[in-house]
Amino acid sequence: MPSLNRAVLALGSNLGDRSLNLQNALDALVESEVLTEVTTSSIYETDPVGGPEQGPYLNAVIQGFTQLEPFELLAAVQRIEDQLGRIRSVRWGPRTVDIDILAYGQLAMNSGTLTIPHPRAFERAFVLIPWCDVDAEYVLEGFGTVRECLSGLSPEGVHLYADAQLDVKRGRNL
Repeated sequence: MPSLNRAVLALGSNLGDRSLNLQNALDALVESEVLTEVTTSSIYETDPVGGPEQGPYLNAVIQGFTQLEPFELLAAVQRIEDQLGRIRSVRWGPRTVDIDILAYGQLAMNSGTLTIPHPRAFERAFVLIPWCDVDAEYVLEGFGTVRECLSGLSPEGVHLYADAQLDVKRGRNL
């Protein structure tokens, strides 16, 4: 039986129905059993960072367990992004959905294709604020806990989005 590993993923969207895009990504991850035992953060509206001029994002962090190995997980989330209309034409450009692997257990790796933990997570309030919702004490090796990393950053440009929340049960075939 394959082992279960804890995975932490960031979800983002700034095109179309942003909250529905996040929910559809969560549903796809749960329905395909890429992740089980999922917990979710609140949704936050955030200013874009880097890239061309674009509208604000909705961001969330989800945590669950996966039987997939890291590269299998990467392939699965990229398939889901593609199914949900993600077009990769401009680096850091607008997107219907973005799913980033923030952490995979306590694994540290840099293959050129996949870096875990995410190489810029520790410096991005739009990632760390929702990550605190699901696991503020997760340790980013060399940087401290998620909460400690966040304490050195300004929360400017990150606002709780009270108009929607993610529903893990919606994605399950009950």
